[in-house]
Amino acid sequence: MSTTLGTTSAVAINDVSVRFRSKRAETTAIEQVSLDVAPGEFVSIVGPSGCGKSTLLKLVSGLLRPSSGSVTLLGEQVRGPRHDIGFVFQRAALLEWRSARRNILLQAEMRGMSSAEAGRRADELIEMTGLTGFENALPHELSGGMQQRVALCRALLHQPRVLLMDEPFGALDALTREQMNVELHRVWRETGTTVLLVTHSIAESVYLANRVIVLTQRPALVKEVIDVELPGERDYSATMARPEFAAATARIRDLLGAVTGHD
Repeated sequence: MSTTLGTTSAVAINDVSVRFRSKRAETTAIEQVSLDVAPGEFVSIVGPSGCGKSTLLKLVSGLLRPSSGSVTLLGEQVRGPRHDIGFVFQRAALLEWRSARRNILLQAEMRGMSSAEAGRRADELIEMTGLTGFENALPHELSGGMQQRVALCRALLHQPRVLLMDEPFGALDALTREQMNVELHRVWRETGTTVLLVTHSIAESVYLANRVIVLTQRPALVKEVIDVELPGERDYSATMARPEFAAATARIRDLLGAVTGHD
């Protein structure tokens, strides 16, 4: 199934299949998936565990090559690891001996960015994400939510036009996860970055996104694309109470029930 937004896509996945071969068998993880993501769009990806959600992000980042089909990022076909993206994982993966600010600046060191430019950008992100006052704290002195904010700042330091997020808040408690949802939505609106988010949380997928892509069980196919009809600015509690939110989450639950075999 294809979702086409035009020829100026930030990300275009075109009829992609991924097959893994072992000595005993061949496994198809993704089968003929097509998806276009517009510049500045926030797209969530949900589906059963192990269906290939993270595999899609690896394809976009160039960490994995498709068995067939093609992936285009910012107008160029992806043929290997891309360094012009940001990637946030479930674990913050901070260096324990470096402060929050120095963990953020690790991105600049790896990319050879100007130290003055990187410092200004780090300070902007620290303020944007509510880390002011914790710049010199070591990772063990930060809460899980604060550690993920540092990881988000690190991923955004070089101002990537595309940000990939693989279940970034899955290890957080429910309240902290809600707070991070609010922070991420605000940061996305302020930066205009294109975001692809993999999540197991239906509520999170709808609250954050313009569209939600629902995948089937492996081999992954696009089951349905849900357009999220919510205001651009989203107060968390008010958004949860809106009928559009309830309708979207109910539809996704129905689809996931259908693909997983549960009611």
